[in-house]
Amino acid sequence: MPRKATSFSLDIASRVSPARLAALGVLLAGGLWGIYWYPIRRIEALQLGGVWGSLIIAATACVVLSPWALAQRRRLARSSALGLASVTLGGAAFMLYSIGLVHGQVAVVILLFYLTPVWSTLIERLWWRWPLTGRRVAVILVGLIGLGLVLGANGSPLPHGIGDWLGLASGLMWAVASSGMRSHNTLGPGEGSFLFAVGALVAAVLLAPFLSPWPGLPPLETGWRVAGWILAAAILWWSASLALIVWAAGHLPPARLGILMMSEVLVGVFSAALFADEPLATIQIVGAVLVIAAAVLEVLPARASG
Repeated sequence: MPRKATSFSLDIASRVSPARLAALGVLLAGGLWGIYWYPIRRIEALQLGGVWGSLIIAATACVVLSPWALAQRRRLARSSALGLASVTLGGAAFMLYSIGLVHGQVAVVILLFYLTPVWSTLIERLWWRWPLTGRRVAVILVGLIGLGLVLGANGSPLPHGIGDWLGLASGLMWAVASSGMRSHNTLGPGEGSFLFAVGALVAAVLLAPFLSPWPGLPPLETGWRVAGWILAAAILWWSASLALIVWAAGHLPPARLGILMMSEVLVGVFSAALFADEPLATIQIVGAVLVIAAAVLEVLPARASG
């Protein structure tokens, strides 16, 4: 009986295509990033908030991922400077996003980050001189209208605090980074995630003096809980899930990858409303739908959206 069960399990596993496994992996990774705000907020509540909790998470991720970077040091050395810079900038963008989750409303920061398609379209037009199609114009208009509604609930269509500004800046930086990574990145999941964490750490070190003073180490009775959350964030989010996304990108077309990553928005918005008592106002929900629509419109194949 055990032999039959093992044979059956292996047979089922052999029938699952890499594309399906990649799709499931991206859904899982996106959902995980949708609740990334929770460990960040827990660390803050345990006296290591602001930029410092995220800084220590990034430093821990660098340590965790360093064996992969050492094993692939030749690939790192052969990579183009633009590719390395793009991955590093991507890590810096995620660090701004991480800090923004501490200072701002979770759902708003997530939605501001997902304005990336708007910035990508503008970058491609202004920097690469690519033509603007009707669909790309629609992406810009729908995304900016959504942005105005999400932020306008507080009386102004402009960011209202440091959390909003960091969320907006993180999306802009990610647009620049992802554009470079598409063209120049040749790194694998392990060393790519390591460089990503290095970029995040550098950004945190640069921002720390301007955002918040060092709060000191948490008291001994809560220190173990802080260490646990930091390890969980560094291993589960900054190491495993990022490596999974990098691997999945090699098995999925960009359109499908982008749509599957929308799980982060849905999980983030609903989890923040349920567990952080941060529901969106009606006008913000309409804006959120438009932001998501702009992101989906961006990744749809041209023949489907024309």
